[in-house]
Amino acid sequence: MSATQRSGLGNGRLLLSLLLLAAWESGSGQVHYSVPEEAKHGTFVGRIAQDLGLELAELVPRLFRVASKGRGDLLEVNLQNGILFVNSRIDREELCGRSAECSIHLEVIVDRPLQVFHVEVEVKDINDNPPVFSLREQKLLISESKQPDSRFPLEGASDADIGENAQLTYRLSKNEYFSLELPINSKPTKKLSLTLKKSLDREKTPEFNLLLTAADGGKPELTGTVQLFIRVLDINDNDPEFEQSEYKVRLMENTAKETLVIQLNATDQDEGVNGEVTYSLMSIKPNGKPLFTLDENNGEVKVNGTLDYEENKFYEIEVQATDKGNPPMAGHCTVWVEILDANDNAPEITVTSLSLPVREDTQPSTVIALISVSDRDSGDNGQVICFLTPNVPFKIVSTFKNYYSLLLDGSLDRESVSVYKLVVTARDGGSPSLSATASVSVEVADVNDNAPAFAQPEYTVFVKENNPPGCHIFTVSARDADAQENALVSYSLVERRVGERALSSYVSVHAESGKVYALQPLDHEELELLQFQVSARDAGVPPLGSNVTLQVFVLDENDNAPALLPPGPGGGPSAVSQVVSRSVDAGHVVAKVRAVDADSGYNAWLSYELQPAAGGARSPFRVGLYSGEISTTRALDEADAPRQRLLVLVKDHGEPALTATATVLLSLEDSGQAPKASSRALSGAAGAETALVDV
Repeated sequence: MSATQRSGLGNGRLLLSLLLLAAWESGSGQVHYSVPEEAKHGTFVGRIAQDLGLELAELVPRLFRVASKGRGDLLEVNLQNGILFVNSRIDREELCGRSAECSIHLEVIVDRPLQVFHVEVEVKDINDNPPVFSLREQKLLISESKQPDSRFPLEGASDADIGENAQLTYRLSKNEYFSLELPINSKPTKKLSLTLKKSLDREKTPEFNLLLTAADGGKPELTGTVQLFIRVLDINDNDPEFEQSEYKVRLMENTAKETLVIQLNATDQDEGVNGEVTYSLMSIKPNGKPLFTLDENNGEVKVNGTLDYEENKFYEIEVQATDKGNPPMAGHCTVWVEILDANDNAPEITVTSLSLPVREDTQPSTVIALISVSDRDSGDNGQVICFLTPNVPFKIVSTFKNYYSLLLDGSLDRESVSVYKLVVTARDGGSPSLSATASVSVEVADVNDNAPAFAQPEYTVFVKENNPPGCHIFTVSARDADAQENALVSYSLVERRVGERALSSYVSVHAESGKVYALQPLDHEELELLQFQVSARDAGVPPLGSNVTLQVFVLDENDNAPALLPPGPGGGPSAVSQVVSRSVDAGHVVAKVRAVDADSGYNAWLSYELQPAAGGARSPFRVGLYSGEISTTRALDEADAPRQRLLVLVKDHGEPALTATATVLLSLEDSGQAPKASSRALSGAAGAETALVDV
């Protein structure tokens, strides 16, 4: 059959296989499809969106995506119609080898909310591989002394397909001497052999060229051929014989090089050179020739490479023993080597679909990531358990065989822990066990759950009066434990009335720096205490805020001179005029100077001093230092002038001190006249003795 004919038949079978099956297994949580290998690009596999219960309109908004372990480009989903189709060439033999079952496992992931579906697509075998013989020709040496019904083993063909497509039948080109003994399916160890139908005559027919054809069970069948070259030997009438026709050996994988597998022994009943035996390897299946060596003299089979259970579990070694007769005779045996699994593969961890960063207000049981584990070993060596770093607000939950979900298992607080360094550990059941780890960094995203906070609820500020307008008097600062815009703090005044004026006419606060400024000179005599609040607000949505109270005490400066008070009720400032009897004794209070200072403290503490009289004359009067009372220092006599003009200096204790001067006019009269007090207004007609108070 030509290659073109075989291709046409293959395409026909392919088209017949395009009717696919989709079924939902009860309780399994999976969608199953099947597709033939070698299906063309665009071949329909299944209505995956419909079968998963998803609406077409939500595929794109929910970020519908498909992930597969291994090659991820074999299948694809059309997001417009929700159909799963073949995207690239699928070769079942490349994908799964000779495994009886072959599937592509897909994870379908959608967000909002996050959901994971497991989809299995079975890859159906088609008859796309013909039987193949390992050699182009097989040579057999057969003695003419062989009796009819003698059997001669042949190396059969192999077919990369499975099932019926790999069931082989053989046929031999027409001849009168040889027939085929076919292997029996129930006995896989029964070898293909050539059976002698009648005695050979080397002198009549010294050699045979036969064609051996192998056909598989596919429809249409595919075939392979090998040329059999049979040479008829003269009598060396005893073949070397092995103790057994088949040997079975078990070896652990990773057995060291040069380890003895088995020592074969074949004996030949002939004598001399006809009984001397040498050994040779005929074949090692599958493709294991470099893995074993055979000593041609002693029959020792040794390991010559790395045996890997995960790569191949069985090896078939065909050994031939040949004597040194002329012509030589040969015997054959098969060594079956079973490779036992060792725990030499650590688990593998894959972390996918990370939902990062995670908001700190995320609810427990939210899926954070998907984790899959695998182990190439088998049995207990391939059984994997998975666990997470302890003492973290996360947990892993098994969702399917070897699939886990990383879930939030508690509350998050970014201000306490902003990043979690998680370690996922997968450990197999081998002895000793092997493990693997994967690190997952989970960043906690900020939520505006912290209001700006001041270091203390109230601050006291002292400011001297008469400050320059716009001077900086204080800086408020609030810290917000959140991050980014949630921690961006701005400041403002909490507006209120201060007397008849708005607070904002006195002070202002810079929105970004928190600096507080006095907008105008403050006057202690007008406002001793200015109490107000500053608000701090963050930029979160919604914003959070807090207030702090500022008590601004306006400190007094000596900016007011003493002010003289009038001597009596009513009227403005005046000089003090008093009539004094000459008969008063020493210490008699004759008048009092009164003054006040608008400042406070030392700046308002007044003292009184009597200025020296003109000409240096000693005055019979004095003034109390702090009382302002004018009293006599001695008894008055006739020598004292009848009119006394006293100047009293009133001084505060500020730095520098401010002063005022009071004029006191005293009239001395004899004791026969009754004293009386008077007050004259300070005006232009009052005379020189009633001069204005000199400050």
